Amino acid sequence: MNPVIYVTRKIPEEVLQPYQNMFNFRMWDKEDVPVPRDVLLKEAATADGVLCLLTENIDREFFDYAKNLKIVANMAVGFDNIDVEAAREHGVVVTNTPDVLTETTADLTFALLMATARRIVEAADYIREDKWQYWAPYLLAGSDVHGKTIGIVGMGRIGEAVARRARGFGMSILYHNRSRQEKAEQELGAVYSDFTDLLQKADFVVSLVPLTEQTAKMFDRDAFNNMKSSAIFINVSRGGTVDEEALYDALAANEIQAAGLDVFANEPISSEHQLLELDNVVCLPHIGSASEATRTKMLELCLDNLKAVLNGEEAITPVK
Repeated sequence: MNPVIYVTRKIPEEVLQPYQNMFNFRMWDKEDVPVPRDVLLKEAATADGVLCLLTENIDREFFDYAKNLKIVANMAVGFDNIDVEAAREHGVVVTNTPDVLTETTADLTFALLMATARRIVEAADYIREDKWQYWAPYLLAGSDVHGKTIGIVGMGRIGEAVARRARGFGMSILYHNRSRQEKAEQELGAVYSDFTDLLQKADFVVSLVPLTEQTAKMFDRDAFNNMKSSAIFINVSRGGTVDEEALYDALAANEIQAAGLDVFANEPISSEHQLLELDNVVCLPHIGSASEATRTKMLELCLDNLKAVLNGEEAITPVK
């Protein structure tokens, strides 16, 4: 009998087709609504593998239910939605999807940086709202990107990809990371900086750190106070790395110039979120890796990890 795989969100049948002879798939039948907790636990109880999204809380209770489970394949690079220690205690392999989304996420990061700097969304709304009556010298004037200093906090794969794009714009590159990245220093001219020094010098501060106990709310009031008043903050990592109240206050008081955000502390946010009150914020619905090609590659990597582990082989991209 083929192993049972539970997929926590409706995905295209054509992505599953190459694996149909290997697995018995069960799948939540909605694409845009997360699986309810009680359904998830019930399905986990008889599944050999689970393919999940960041919306699922894969915690100790989940693993206590999942008696037959051998692998959880998370469709993301980050895995803060999974209790990895509990998984290890239950002998369950956890995998993620690094590499395949690096360039796509870097594209979005730089697009968000440019849109925020040049007030692109605000300018588009200006026309939609029929406000454009005359040309004026400083109408919707924003900030230059070329020749400025970018400060990348978290110089992993995506950070390096963003740095390559920044280099193409003639930007000076500062970075802060748990460890020095000599390759980025040699190939991209990136300069290692301590956190406070980076905040004080960068025109654009870009957060690309994973969410851990050490990085939770690392962008707090002190961090924003250390930034230039002309600085622009970009977050494409996890919302939990930012104290959103402190960010709101800094933006509202013009202590920093603007922010571009793809992630939030509690997702999804509604149109009532206080950050949406501000004109100097561009907010996106967590679409960093959202190109059709990349999302398909992420799903295929999840499925290939499931295939490997359930065939008694090593996972391709295990979380260590």
